[in-house]
Amino acid sequence: MDLYKLAFNNIRRRKLRSVLTMLGIIIGVATIMVLVGITAGATSAVKDETSAYMYDVTVSPAGSTGSYLMDNQTASKVEAYSKLYDTKEFTVFKETINGQDLEVQGTNDWKQLRLKTGSPGVVMDYYIADKLGYKVGSKVKVDGKEMTITGIAKEDGYALYINQALAKEMQDNRVSIITARTHGDPKTVADALKKDVGSVSVETKSDKVAEVQEMADKALLFAGLIASVGLLVGIISVVNTMFISVMERTRELGVLKAIGFTNKQIMGSTLFEAGILGFIGAVVGVIVGAIGIVAIANVLNFTDYMSEMLPAWLIVSAIAGSTLLSILAGLYPAVRASKLNVVEALRNE
Repeated sequence: MDLYKLAFNNIRRRKLRSVLTMLGIIIGVATIMVLVGITAGATSAVKDETSAYMYDVTVSPAGSTGSYLMDNQTASKVEAYSKLYDTKEFTVFKETINGQDLEVQGTNDWKQLRLKTGSPGVVMDYYIADKLGYKVGSKVKVDGKEMTITGIAKEDGYALYINQALAKEMQDNRVSIITARTHGDPKTVADALKKDVGSVSVETKSDKVAEVQEMADKALLFAGLIASVGLLVGIISVVNTMFISVMERTRELGVLKAIGFTNKQIMGSTLFEAGILGFIGAVVGVIVGAIGIVAIANVLNFTDYMSEMLPAWLIVSAIAGSTLLSILAGLYPAVRASKLNVVEALRNE
């Protein structure tokens, strides 16, 4: 008799219990996949945005000035600073449209904005556009000036994008931030710029990316810990199932030992059965998790980051980890099964 075939037969004979055991693993693995995958996708999106919109340094009004906009004189000093080049201005301000607060952003490079439909000019995030009932061709009034929406962005937010020159004009020729490349080390230039110009705050790209990465690492750890609780419940169910299985099959195991099967073979069969439960549950959990990730990615417009959300390492780790944990969960029942006394086992009813 093939003990491994016997393990499969035991799973089939107790279909409901096996399914319920695997259900815990499926839920745990699917939860890990979704939480870690979506967190990774969101992190990649933020990092891409950071890299796209930040140059070597980003200059903004100092907090002590009490203003979110930089006056024209200060902006001119920054742009004329000898250690900076390729400077770009951005003006951002709040506007209430149909009772909804929006962020109006002036932009220099429309290629950085992903359009869902339409063309550059006056572009609104699709979420707020849908909420307010706007579409391409709709009229919108900003700072008393009526404009026609030319496009809808893929961004899931509350922003309206217009040409930087127009945004700056609407705010009395003031700007919110200035990005620039540097001649030399960005950190050194940033320190010198704050000292020479004054009344400005300067952040380097590396500082911002490091900040984003730190937040991402904490988010991934938190998501992993939460999801692991669900998987732990599934693993506990494996211990319970295997323990009960050994108790129910005491006489059967006694017969196997009586006809010559070794303790090692009995233990191997029990561990194999636990591993199969974990493996099948993990595979189904990965499939369910992948479906969930695709669905959420479409809702959040993260489809461009599917490779980051469904990396091979996550899939392999989820399956291998769950299988290994299930085998470990079946270790005690397996040892108990292998050490059964033949005479006592045969007397068991």
